[in-house]
Amino acid sequence: MEKKRRNIWRIVGIVAVIVVLLLAVGAGAFVVWGNNALPAMPEALLAMESDAAVTVTQADWIEFSPTGEPATIGFIFYPGARVDPKAYAPPLRALAEQGYFVAVTPMPLNFAILAPDRADAVMAAHPAIEHWFVGGHSLGGATAAVYADRHPDAVDGVIFWAAYPPESNSLADQPELIVSSIYGTLDGLATPAKVAASKPFVPEATQFVPIEGGNHAQFGWYGDQSGDNPATITRAEQQQQVIVASLAALASVR
Repeated sequence: MEKKRRNIWRIVGIVAVIVVLLLAVGAGAFVVWGNNALPAMPEALLAMESDAAVTVTQADWIEFSPTGEPATIGFIFYPGARVDPKAYAPPLRALAEQGYFVAVTPMPLNFAILAPDRADAVMAAHPAIEHWFVGGHSLGGATAAVYADRHPDAVDGVIFWAAYPPESNSLADQPELIVSSIYGTLDGLATPAKVAASKPFVPEATQFVPIEGGNHAQFGWYGDQSGDNPATITRAEQQQQVIVASLAALASVR
């Protein structure tokens, strides 16, 4: 009986070791996978250079600051899951060229949901900004909604790029919040149906802006994305519409 008992405990011990090893391997694999972000295309890297209109700085986050009159409105952007933040440089820089301060925040393991309050540090570093918007692409946009829900007094608006708020972080009870939901009609991930289903979780005055022929990946400059649909417009055409819609939202706070 004693020998049988020892054998049982030996088996239990072996199983426990196997479980721990599997968990360790799984965690390690996730870290490697998360850190292997979709890289920024060459066109995006060109937008990372300062010029007479915009100053680009990189430290804990990437800033695009207009070189003219100091900005009073800021936009903090959360990147999509496993996407290099620099992949959004061209459209974000275009917003800065129109007089807005813009920051894009790298995230732990390239997942915004792991650091939803990352906007706090940006805001603290720029006390002269009078009005703040948060937003982002895909999971980044959803995480920006989490921030807006948790900090209703900190932000004036949310700009979604192919994104929508989680039901658990509804913004519907913030009627004064400026919200713009920009989406592609051919998006295979944040589909038009999913965007439409999010309407109960945003203020009634939310602006829904469809981009005809746009898809998910063309909100940034990082190539194609698994599960997406082919777009029928070019990346540049889609992003020009994204820029126009985002500028409309930012300007509405004035």
